[in-house]
Amino acid sequence: MSLTEKLLQGAPAQPLITHYDDDADTRVELSVATMRNWAAKTANWLVQELDVSPGDRVAVLLPAHWQTAAVLLGAWWAGAEVVTAGESSVAFVPPGAPVDNAAVKAIASLDPMGRDLGDEIPDGYVDYLAESRLCGDDYFGSPVPADTLCLMGFTVDEILSKAAERAEDLGLTASSRVLSTLDWPANLMDGFVTVLAAGASLVQVSNADPAKLDKHEETERTTTVLT
Repeated sequence: MSLTEKLLQGAPAQPLITHYDDDADTRVELSVATMRNWAAKTANWLVQELDVSPGDRVAVLLPAHWQTAAVLLGAWWAGAEVVTAGESSVAFVPPGAPVDNAAVKAIASLDPMGRDLGDEIPDGYVDYLAESRLCGDDYFGSPVPADTLCLMGFTVDEILSKAAERAEDLGLTASSRVLSTLDWPANLMDGFVTVLAAGASLVQVSNADPAKLDKHEETERTTTVLT
């Protein structure tokens, strides 16, 4: 089982990720089914169009965002190892960010509604959303071996074991609804992998305004806060 399949085991209609950007005053909620579709599109694009294979390195240099979640889940579904430095087959960056050491440089728009970049694509880059949106909503790739490297130099099995231990430490269960202001990728294990591995749903707040956090907790009926 790939890391992605473990992280997407909830009921299809269950809210998986709710993303707030307090600077932009936006809120977007994605169910397990919707995120699964985005992950599948991403995996299909990586495998079918960019020839990414299990063990290949994919750099994810993006902040905490639902599009970043789709990139991560798609990369792991394809069997890639997610990295934040060094050479890679593909590097995902936000608009305006330079990147070196990548065979393919993909820009994620980070638009809350999923709009792509239109004609605003710099030379040498591709538009992740525009490209992946054309791919299939289901992924039927080969199974990913449990000993495949997936994150921080650890294998799928090792990451799942670490996530289970951390979820127990944090008291997370499938009924938890977690509000997090933790930055990615620095806190990717606690702020993303552990939450989803526990079967919980994530309310991710980017550019968090301390004055709004109590309201977010009340509105989303969260049970745990990670800051």
